[in-house]
Amino acid sequence: MASGTTTATRSTSTATRPARGGPVRAHKLLQLNWFGGAAGWVWLGIVLIPLYWIVVTSFKDQSDYFTQNPFALPSAPTTENYKLVIESDFPRYFANSVIVTAGTIIPAVAISFMAAYAIIRGAGSRFLAGVNGLFLMGLAIPLQATIIPVYLLIIRMHLYDSLLALILPSVAFSIPLSVLVLTNFIRDVPKELFESMRVDGATEWDMLRKLALPLTRPALVTVSIYNGLAVWNGFLLPLILTQSPDKRTLPLALWTFQGQYSVNVPAVLASVVLTTLPIVILYALGRRQLLSGLTAGFSR
Repeated sequence: MASGTTTATRSTSTATRPARGGPVRAHKLLQLNWFGGAAGWVWLGIVLIPLYWIVVTSFKDQSDYFTQNPFALPSAPTTENYKLVIESDFPRYFANSVIVTAGTIIPAVAISFMAAYAIIRGAGSRFLAGVNGLFLMGLAIPLQATIIPVYLLIIRMHLYDSLLALILPSVAFSIPLSVLVLTNFIRDVPKELFESMRVDGATEWDMLRKLALPLTRPALVTVSIYNGLAVWNGFLLPLILTQSPDKRTLPLALWTFQGQYSVNVPAVLASVVLTTLPIVILYALGRRQLLSGLTAGFSR
């Protein structure tokens, strides 16, 4: 009895004894958190400094830009740069960018979503497995390596110097990554949900629209914003595949404020601010969906 009591006492004391090294490990983690927080603030400062310079300079006169401190606030703030940008066919360039971006994102996301659904639902099909492999191969081919074949195809299709010439290649290069992201999301949807809808008499289109679409909404927003940023800021395709001034997009339109011997830097930065505003608004509206889509793979 005494030995049993002693054993029970030892086991109880062992169970209640704090883990060895626990406070030391917690202290080290706290130090790492402080280091990570300080590094985050430093990185935030690095990012905000050029943004501050862009916004401040856009309100300066061109003469003040060369005489004042680059980071000093304008002594006489002016909006003439923004007026100059708006009067220099900025609405036309803005409309072209909206048409190209929307014309790329809507079909690219729709095709990618249906392709990802077919790949997951037809997992045993060799044809769909080959299609998935073809999409993955598309991730390894950069746009710059295919610009000459794309240019020749656009010429043969008689689409040169048109907005459709920008939309079609952009759709093709947006699909591979979109399929990869959406495939991983649809794969995480429990198969029991599909089977239960199948028992209720639902077709594949019903399951695609009523089940897969709502559950993969964060992924759809993620690929839409990511591809939208790439298309909105695209410069190479508009430079190679368009020629007329009325077919320019916003990144290419920045050349409007560049002369032969000088550059109107405040006007260029004002156009940069106006070009960035739609992206900032889009991010503010879809921020939660975007963050959930980016972190879903780590939380599951």
